[in-house]
Amino acid sequence: MINVIEDMKDQLQTLAALPKDAPFGLPGHYYTSQEFFEWEKKTVLRDGWHCLGRADEIPNIGDYYTLTLLGEPIIIVRETIDTIQVLSNVCRHRGMPVALGSGNSKRFVCTYHAWTYGLDGDLLRAARMKNAEFDATKCGLPQIACEVWNGFIYASLNDKPLPLSEMLEDLNTLISPYEPNQYRLVHSASEVWHTNWKSLVENFMEGYHLSVVHPETLHGYTPTGLSRKGPSNDGFTSYFANYPDQAAPRGHGALALSDEERRRSTLFAAFPTQVCSIAASLLVSLLIFPLAADQILVRWTMSAYGDDLDETVLNERIALWNEVNREDREKLELMQAALSSKYATGGPLAGDDYEGTVRDLQTWLAHAAKHHS
Repeated sequence: MINVIEDMKDQLQTLAALPKDAPFGLPGHYYTSQEFFEWEKKTVLRDGWHCLGRADEIPNIGDYYTLTLLGEPIIIVRETIDTIQVLSNVCRHRGMPVALGSGNSKRFVCTYHAWTYGLDGDLLRAARMKNAEFDATKCGLPQIACEVWNGFIYASLNDKPLPLSEMLEDLNTLISPYEPNQYRLVHSASEVWHTNWKSLVENFMEGYHLSVVHPETLHGYTPTGLSRKGPSNDGFTSYFANYPDQAAPRGHGALALSDEERRRSTLFAAFPTQVCSIAASLLVSLLIFPLAADQILVRWTMSAYGDDLDETVLNERIALWNEVNREDREKLELMQAALSSKYATGGPLAGDDYEGTVRDLQTWLAHAAKHHS
């Protein structure tokens, strides 16, 4: 009997080994197979670092919000001025969530039996608990691996993940002139898209579709023909969406930015599930939470550099990105349905400047899969 997952992993290695000037995309079943998705979820996705949001979403001690990461309910909370924790959102007594939504709290109290936890996850109180085996020190909410990098909050479900800052060292060099920590959150929204998580990463990270899919929204500022591949390594990929010479300035941004950096949007993917566009005055990040082979939760945030942009301009940018996301979602959901076809065998990819980033994701996935042979 053929092991479907092993066969797909072998095919993935073959595709990743193709010559750089002759790459092919993944066949459709890599995007539609629920069996393959379940394997990804248990392995390459579970091992990875996932961006959860921006640190300034929770500026005060006790500020928190809740999410579900690969089926795990979690709490993102500011424990101290300098410390953010990601905690399991499952009471150690009977499994009830101890927090819902977002807010500010000095402690987390389970609404079922009032077990009470500190902001660090330690169990503070378990009313009327008389049990010879009960040990409060062993009943805290587990802390999930967490790093804050350039103002972004990341978590990994791997108990001992590779350090994120080391994986993204080259990316840090690329975006540090923009001063990412100086951007302030101005908008966030969430919605469910009926597409595979890899499809959105690939779509956001290639300039080949810009002038076709976004003729009114993006073509004027970031036409396909000016797209250029940026640096990449095992942890990320990038490309530059350059602005035409006649395009109006889009904010001044950090003083250290070169004219070249100020005249483009730098797009990057921090594998596996964050895609981001950073420009002189605007930072837009799409956080992808895989739910099924054909479904994702997209949480996107917009941040502005200092006071560069006034409220009118910010509202215009929010409206623009809402429309860009709508255009992309429409195409990806149509494609998701078609990827089930037996003729969706994977086609040749365009040159490095246009779809080299798609190849980078494929190579990352193949490399990560080797650790789970």
